[in-house]
Amino acid sequence: MKQRINIKQLEPGAYSVMFAMEKYLSSTNLTLQLRELIKIRVSQINKCAYCIEMHCKDARKAGETEQRIFALPAWEESPLFTDEERAVFALVEEITKISEQGVKDSSFQNAQKYFNDNQIAQIIIAITQINSWNRIAISTRMFHS
Repeated sequence: MKQRINIKQLEPGAYSVMFAMEKYLSSTNLTLQLRELIKIRVSQINKCAYCIEMHCKDARKAGETEQRIFALPAWEESPLFTDEERAVFALVEEITKISEQGVKDSSFQNAQKYFNDNQIAQIIIAITQINSWNRIAISTRMFHS
């Protein structure tokens, strides 16, 4: 499979905005491990092989265990995740699949048990950011060499 186009080369201004958002997200209260788990789970849902590979490596570098990475698709049933992480993963699922049912009040209220409004805003931004990256990677057929 060959990459269709290289948006980074064609539209560097757009990429600089995407990277600025990444820089912003790295300055938030969200831990690097949580941000990487968000990226992995969204990428799994979207079937973005490029991003799954990248963020599994990044998560391991950040101290995440392979066991938890492997269990991520079954987060609802796995005992390896905290209630706070489960609240985030529910938002990940619903925001990534937003056309199916939107974001349920119960999921949002559950997140409010563990996170303040600013943190929830940061989580939403992190989820939408990786969804954007996934769409760029999948539509252009990005791949690791």
